[in-house]
Amino acid sequence: MGASEALGLERLLAERGFVPKPLALLSGPGAKLHVASALPRRETREAPFPTGLAPIDGLLGGGLARGRLTELVGRRSSGRFSVLLSALASATSCGEAAALVDRGSHLDPQAAGEAGVRLERLLWARPRRVKEALAAAEMLLSAGFPMVAVELGLPPLTGSAPEAAWVRLARAAEVERAVLLLSTPYRLAGFAAGAVVKMTEPRFAWKGEGRSPVLLVGSSSSLFLERDLGGTARGSGTLALCVYPGTGNRGQTTVFGPVEPKGNTRSKTVVCPP
Repeated sequence: MGASEALGLERLLAERGFVPKPLALLSGPGAKLHVASALPRRETREAPFPTGLAPIDGLLGGGLARGRLTELVGRRSSGRFSVLLSALASATSCGEAAALVDRGSHLDPQAAGEAGVRLERLLWARPRRVKEALAAAEMLLSAGFPMVAVELGLPPLTGSAPEAAWVRLARAAEVERAVLLLSTPYRLAGFAAGAVVKMTEPRFAWKGEGRSPVLLVGSSSSLFLERDLGGTARGSGTLALCVYPGTGNRGQTTVFGPVEPKGNTRSKTVVCPP
């Protein structure tokens, strides 16, 4: 319709007594002007997955976020592999399937079973290089595993991956809405990590004096939150792990247990995997 035709239609309607009604988008009963940020949002946030360790869960706002890469950074004996075991035990004991990508073959199946991991629900992959570990983790996420834990072991980390590989891995976890826990000796995932928890050098607690054997009864590490895109994590904490002698099929072993460590330790709370 041209301009002249539109004017002619308006004149015709005016001659017949038609009164145009003003368009009042922001007026009238109940009409309000809202700021976009104040509009109600559709709740899509899923509940985090608890690791079973109160200091870690409290630091991350309830546990490991689904659809996000969580990086746990710590040096030798800091307790980061124990955190992985506790998370795997929490997942498999709930009936979920889980996968462990273990560069360096650090998993002891017997100790993992005693720590609460249901081995029949755990897939164990043992790559040799970092690139192979990332490729395996991406495949497992695409296969539908609700939880994938990646243990990259100790330095040197051979076959380092480009930053784009970390972004692709984080994207795979986001698409599948899966829990992705990465355990590293130092920061590797860069800005692809949605949350980063750093563990300090461990402090050990010993028992025994004189001629009696000196036994390790526990260790503790301080936890610091270095990155959190979700904004739910907060503060810092202390993770204290204790050991006690137990009896297994192969004789006496050392497993996690609810025993209060004694000796010169500064740990505040003792927590153990279920």
